[in-house]
Amino acid sequence: MLEKILFLLALSSALAEHPCTPDASDGYKVRLSIKTALGDQAYAWNDNEMFLFRATLAFAMRSHFNGQEFDVSNIIVCDETPRVSFWFVVTSPLNTTHLVDKEDVEQAVRKSRNRINSAFLLTDKTLEFIGIPPTLAAPVNPDTPPWLIVFGVVMGAVCAGIIVLLVSSLIRKKRNKNEENEEDAQVKTVENGIASEGVYNMSFSDNERFTQM
Repeated sequence: MLEKILFLLALSSALAEHPCTPDASDGYKVRLSIKTALGDQAYAWNDNEMFLFRATLAFAMRSHFNGQEFDVSNIIVCDETPRVSFWFVVTSPLNTTHLVDKEDVEQAVRKSRNRINSAFLLTDKTLEFIGIPPTLAAPVNPDTPPWLIVFGVVMGAVCAGIIVLLVSSLIRKKRNKNEENEEDAQVKTVENGIASEGVYNMSFSDNERFTQM
């Protein structure tokens, strides 16, 4: 009986020292796809990279809990695999036996997601926190305000319409002027023909008179 009690005490102390276990209620699984993201420039995952991950998580927790000094020792990692996946939990800096709630860890990760991704040259798709939705990309603000673009399009259409009206008016006036010139030329031609028919040929009359004599 005494041996069973000692075994349970030893087991409970071991669990207290290692609160991180796969599928932990307050833990998250992380999966990295370094080769997929960087190709030939992919770096090797080692203890230094793991230290950097724990440091960035401690930074995220400090940023979320303003005033609480989280350290690398508060980020406990377990069940690490060669394919670069692992589980982690976060302990409270005020009481290392107490785990930070899963919801608080999620909020901290989401707030500092871009900083975490940048540290490893990855994205939400290649550095996955299983169970934490990817962050939405920040909306792109165009350099030119939308209202100014619409105003420019409208003014361009108005100017184009005015130019078309002016050009068509000039063409119409020129066409009408040409038609008037052609009509004037025809009138003069007709008048000249009538005048020519009404002229009396004196030389022809004199010759005809002498011929009769």
